[in-house]
Amino acid sequence: MVFERMTTDERPEQVTTTEARAGYTPHMTRYVLGIGLVLVVVLFAIIFGVAAR
Repeated sequence: MVFERMTTDERPEQVTTTEARAGYTPHMTRYVLGIGLVLVVVLFAIIFGVAAR
């Protein structure tokens, strides 16, 4: 995918997806989100179990 950005003389400049992102994106985010989701579900189950007594 190619993005366009305007230069000072108002001509669009072609920029690739990697250049537009401007950084390295490790796949660690999906693990953090997944682990966080599992922890929230477990905590809610514990809270529900304690409150149901």
